[in-house]
Amino acid sequence: MSTAELGETIGLSATSCWRRVQRLRERGVIKGRVDLVDPAAINLGLTALVEIRANDHSASWLEQFVAGISDFPEIIDAWRTSGQVDYMLRVMVPDIAAYDDFYKRMTQTIDFAGFRSIFVMEELKSTTSLPLDYVEIDG
Repeated sequence: MSTAELGETIGLSATSCWRRVQRLRERGVIKGRVDLVDPAAINLGLTALVEIRANDHSASWLEQFVAGISDFPEIIDAWRTSGQVDYMLRVMVPDIAAYDDFYKRMTQTIDFAGFRSIFVMEELKSTTSLPLDYVEIDG
């Protein structure tokens, strides 16, 4: 939304709103702007959640893991997690054949203790909006 629309929504002039947005960018609160693309429109019809268990928890293994996953554009998100799963990946590909190719390349590139795939059957909620109820406003 434009700064004029945002200002109208929150009760500020466009200029005041623009200044506040600029301060949020300078402070790193606003990290960037993006356009959202429909995955189906670009032939990414299959989403998989991949659980990874590491066989090594050293800093050097983590460094190799991060470097390794950076070579896979199919990995949309990657998180280090707690519990029985060490890492969780969100992977998007056209179909199961493309996923099988991804799987083979991943297992040849990175040494894991375990690799489990969960395929998304239906997307029930997806948003880029963050909950703002917890924001402390300081001007």
